[in-house]
Amino acid sequence: MSSVFVTGSNRGLGLEWCRQYAEAGWRVFATCRHPESADALHDLARIQPLLSVHRLDVTRPESVYAVRAELQNASIDVLVNNAGLYLEKYAPTAELRYDEWRQTLEVNTLSPLRVTEALLELVARSQRRLVVAISSHMGSIAEISAPGDTYYRSSKAALNAAMKGLSLALSERGIGVLLLHPGWVRTRMGGWDAPLTVAESVAGMRARVDAFSLDMSGRFLRYDGADIPW
Repeated sequence: MSSVFVTGSNRGLGLEWCRQYAEAGWRVFATCRHPESADALHDLARIQPLLSVHRLDVTRPESVYAVRAELQNASIDVLVNNAGLYLEKYAPTAELRYDEWRQTLEVNTLSPLRVTEALLELVARSQRRLVVAISSHMGSIAEISAPGDTYYRSSKAALNAAMKGLSLALSERGIGVLLLHPGWVRTRMGGWDAPLTVAESVAGMRARVDAFSLDMSGRFLRYDGADIPW
């Protein structure tokens, strides 16, 4: 049975990754910071017996190690680093707030690498052996056409660079790395005027996972399969 591990599973894209893979018959390890308040995720778990809910704060090493110990005998075919943070739309001025910038980098850049490093042996023992990082076209330096979004853009650009390097390190072990932009999606982060539903976005990204081969490792793709310039 194929298995998937998803961070940030309590809402939005993360919840939809879990829903679609559970409905496809996969073993789903769904993680979030506060399982006790993840009502939609628990509702899904009640009707999908192959889905289990686990506590994980991706910014806390001890939390990452705890979930690794909990799943030590499992294998993970696809590791989806989905948890993300975008703070700038709440800032009242254009003045840089370095504590918020640091927090964004912690969640969006350091944490996907922390989770991947901790769970790498579980991925290595699986059949598919794929690490997915949910990035953004806003992390493309070539596509910066306006000022602003400094925290988010820099965090995703750094994630892209780190994951690209990791893809080269892991290729000799047959482990792939794929960077995906989900598109502009109707979520709390994307806003309700966005053109894509979470179902459409995740279906597109899952198609990229299904089509993945090791020679694609390190690529940066839109949900529809188009390459994004670095």
